[in-house]
Amino acid sequence: MSYEQLFQDVNEEMKERLELVMERIAEIVSEQGETVREDYRDFFVTTAKYLLLENKILEQALSGELSRMTEAQGEELNHLLYDDIQQRYDSSYANPTYAVAKLGEEYGKLLSMLYTRIHSINWRAFEGNRQFLCIYAELFVEIYNCFEAAEGTSGKEISDIVYSFMHDYSEVFVEDQRARMIFPEYDYETKLVMESDLSNTAYLYRYGYCIGEDEVKISRYLNTFSDEEIQSMADTYTEGFRIGFITTGKDISIKSVLQVNYPIGFERMVRVAIQNFEKMGLAPTMYPYSISLNKQYNYDHKEDRGLWLDKALVERELEVERSVWAKFKEQAPKLAGPAVIENFGSKPFAPEQKPERVRYTDKQQELQVYATSEGSQLINKAIHGEERSFTIISYPVPSIGEQFEEIFAETVKINTLDYVLYRDMQQKIIDVLDTADRVHILGCNGNKTDLYVKIWELENPEKETAFENCVADVNIPVGEVFTSPVLKGTQGKLHVTQVYLNELNFLNLELDFEDGRIARYNCTNFASEEENRKYIEDNVLYHHKTLPMGEFAIGTNTTAYRMARVYDIADKLPILIAEKTGPHFAVGDTCYTYDEDNMTYNPDGKAIVARENEISRLRTEDMSKAYFNCHTDITIPYDELGRIEVIRKDGSTQDIIVNGRFVLPGTEPLNEPLDALE
Repeated sequence: MSYEQLFQDVNEEMKERLELVMERIAEIVSEQGETVREDYRDFFVTTAKYLLLENKILEQALSGELSRMTEAQGEELNHLLYDDIQQRYDSSYANPTYAVAKLGEEYGKLLSMLYTRIHSINWRAFEGNRQFLCIYAELFVEIYNCFEAAEGTSGKEISDIVYSFMHDYSEVFVEDQRARMIFPEYDYETKLVMESDLSNTAYLYRYGYCIGEDEVKISRYLNTFSDEEIQSMADTYTEGFRIGFITTGKDISIKSVLQVNYPIGFERMVRVAIQNFEKMGLAPTMYPYSISLNKQYNYDHKEDRGLWLDKALVERELEVERSVWAKFKEQAPKLAGPAVIENFGSKPFAPEQKPERVRYTDKQQELQVYATSEGSQLINKAIHGEERSFTIISYPVPSIGEQFEEIFAETVKINTLDYVLYRDMQQKIIDVLDTADRVHILGCNGNKTDLYVKIWELENPEKETAFENCVADVNIPVGEVFTSPVLKGTQGKLHVTQVYLNELNFLNLELDFEDGRIARYNCTNFASEEENRKYIEDNVLYHHKTLPMGEFAIGTNTTAYRMARVYDIADKLPILIAEKTGPHFAVGDTCYTYDEDNMTYNPDGKAIVARENEISRLRTEDMSKAYFNCHTDITIPYDELGRIEVIRKDGSTQDIIVNGRFVLPGTEPLNEPLDALE
């Protein structure tokens, strides 16, 4: 069944409703909002015009006119849709600071949220879906009517309307989100990738997402590659996914769907990847994303749910989630997992902390943690998480600088390094780490790290190992060995002078561990210690009171480290590559979340037994206490690394790294890229 057939019924149902509400919105524009107070007219007229533009796009999508859009027309349309967010954000109602200044404290945050939500659905108009445009247009008119009332309105009245909207349409939101995850019939983006003329960048503007210079330039750049070069890039990506099933002993033949997550502009590679996946019997559900969208805009609105979030609504959403997964119980287990293409090179982002943006209360933070935990368990149960796998690969984008093409070529090389060479060197490191009671990590050159990590005790060292030998399969590129630390006995300070976590910059991040859990934390991003702590709570702890150390790893990809230093892009590397450029420590869940009971083996045949810790072990008693649904890697670069030392039970020691150099016999080739820097 095609996408058009899938939504024929809902589109017919919504057709008359949408026509009626758009007539009213057109009246608001023609009247210039004269029936509401002058203070609010500009907001309502501006938003009404945006809704009319979305409706026009919808009509063009349904008529087929949109598919004939030229590059110049697409660029002009994208400008109309995103200029206020990209170029005029300081004077946009999407900016909560501006909205509160113009609309007042009582209404500013609510109306900024509404404006943002209406912006965020325009891509649905491009795919010809009337439903979301209709319900948000009706919400807009309902709120407008309140402002028209002679007796006036109140912030509470508007809040109640928004709350009812979120409650009443829970089924629509949840079912749409989950269906797109598992049904390839949602094929608008698939057809766009597979059927468009990719040599003409006009196709980029048919997504409905923000298109900037990066999307256009990377699309044009990939068109300079030969078919063989594109095939090689796609093969690296898709083989990583396939081999991930083999190395974990899972059966890919029982799967028929996978998620393809990719940055817009990479369609030429994605097209070939989809063809590769089809040969494996897998059809895609597509998750394109914009490289260029204003990161401050996203940051300002990431907690907008705080305007309506309460216990009753969380339980309502979870009830709907259970119902949806029951409805999709036949299709859900067919999902093989996500295959992700990340990008790096955009300007590093340090967010402005705006007092006007919505922030969760302490109670809402607890509710969000609870909702995330319960929702993750439902997803994992529905898709049979123990049977799934994934892969991630990353490439630079043009905004990384003038040497973009050289960096891209280096990244391709890094993604295809000789995994056999790395496998064998990493095994030598694991052989020593498996003798450890603890591992001592010391910083240098201004890095204050002084940390002891407790290692899983092996009962049968001949057949067991505590560390996974990670080569280039699910986690591309090659280059790390990792374990789940024992929490009791893991203690000390982790410090990094600068690190980017989920595209956010942290300066002098310090985490103090006691029995494997974060006990104290700080950074120096802001003048206020309170703001620094809040920044970490929101973006590292994710509103948990504490997090355990879920992973300890030693990255071995010194070639990637050399690339970062030669091109001065260390601050732009994605964590996927950065984590391979030194030891790293993940806070949150282990790498084996929801998969602890599936035995996995290293290439040497040894069973990896350190797959859980004292917290994830609670899954047998209470799943909600076992997982945190986050995993954030923090890397110490080699030039800030004084020593990694194995300490055995008998008190003997052995060094693995000293002053940023590998010192174990057999690992000397890892130092060659480092020595070349000097």
